[in-house]
Amino acid sequence: MSRTPSLPLLVAALGVAAGLTLAGCAPAAPGPVGTPGSSGDPALHPLGAGFLGSVTTPTPEATIDPEPGSWAGVEPPAGYEVVLITAGDDAATKTLAGGVTRWAGQRDVALTTLTATGDDEVQAQLLRAIDKAPDLIVGAGAGVVDVFSLITAQSLHQQFLVVGAELPEPTGNATSVVWNGASFRGTGISTDEDSVAASVTPARAADAVSAGVASVLHGLTGIVLHLG
Repeated sequence: MSRTPSLPLLVAALGVAAGLTLAGCAPAAPGPVGTPGSSGDPALHPLGAGFLGSVTTPTPEATIDPEPGSWAGVEPPAGYEVVLITAGDDAATKTLAGGVTRWAGQRDVALTTLTATGDDEVQAQLLRAIDKAPDLIVGAGAGVVDVFSLITAQSLHQQFLVVGAELPEPTGNATSVVWNGASFRGTGISTDEDSVAASVTPARAADAVSAGVASVLHGLTGIVLHLG
């Protein structure tokens, strides 16, 4: 499959952009990054002190190194809806997708899973997910990165989370969770060391989705969480 999204799908993608037109559309600047508790929900469990380390408010596109477990206890509200997009049937992608599925099942989160093969199908499924307007769209692994990099910047009304890979220039609505060996940043950018299948374990996948969702719920978006 081509790594370049087809023109018909690209036109459709731009058509979903909130407040944007097809002509003269420039990439959106990173949005503001929140602070713990900025969701405005007084019932939301606070993040642990080690989640941001010594950083008070991370800058857009910043990478932070949260302490293990500093996201524990942060749970989505009742009725939370997630769409998961996966691309490929490799072991790493399956493990990441399994982590998201288990996380959702343990919390009665309404989860819809959309599968794809190649960039054209990823783009079609991503547009379908955006049209559903869930609370969060999650992308699993390296196979979604190239398309997510294009579309997330044109859909600023929607929150996105990528686990096991990261967007090279995330806007304020796109958050990523990575670790050594699971930090693919896009075709032509990443090296072989960024995608090591053995680094993607069920435990890492579980931590990635829990930490990522906790960050989104607290308004800490548009950043990269690096799990040590």
